[in-house]
Amino acid sequence: VDVVVTGGKPLDAGFRLDLSRIVEAHGFSRLTWDGETVALRDRPAQSIGRATVVPPAGAFLQATTEGEAALLSGVREALGPQRRVVDLFAGVGTFALPLAETMEVHAVEGDRDMIAALDLAARHTQNLHRLSTEVRDLFRRPLEPDELKGFTAAVIDPPRAGAEAQTACLARSGLKVIAAVSCNPVTFARDAKVLIAAGYRLDWVQVVDQFRWSTHVELVSRFSLT
Repeated sequence: VDVVVTGGKPLDAGFRLDLSRIVEAHGFSRLTWDGETVALRDRPAQSIGRATVVPPAGAFLQATTEGEAALLSGVREALGPQRRVVDLFAGVGTFALPLAETMEVHAVEGDRDMIAALDLAARHTQNLHRLSTEVRDLFRRPLEPDELKGFTAAVIDPPRAGAEAQTACLARSGLKVIAAVSCNPVTFARDAKVLIAAGYRLDWVQVVDQFRWSTHVELVSRFSLT
């Protein structure tokens, strides 16, 4: 278990000792208290494809192993065989690392610590195709159409707010295939409308119900330019 606490009371020597005892007693991998690593027993590692990733404390991960596998399967189906793919909002490599087993990938993410974790995992995984990384705020500085010309397809998995600016650039990119993942059907529909207006066809949508006991769903889809 990797525990992250925010809004906790201030740390002092006695409290640190108490927290260390809790970590030992319960076998936590790591305890982070208001941004500070208080105790680290071992690496809170995650397996993503063939890679082993140690995400920064509080980093985004998919909610379930099964849900992640379903999304990855959908992304692979959407992409088909590709030469060089850009992974937008890549996180710690949920899609970039497995995809790099069969194609070149350029992973772009705004969080520097998550990209560092992805990059480290890639460099310690054998037999991957070239996987490059870039720290970039895709809300403020989306990849422009001319920057997307060197890729054969794109994967995009934005947060709940969607990716209005980046989608507008994708719509003008000329990429033949876009695999779009979303955790918010409302913003997905908004962004899909932009792609369709630009000539893309929505080939299919697959819903993944991985948020148990909630109304929220994840989805993966394929857009193609005819």
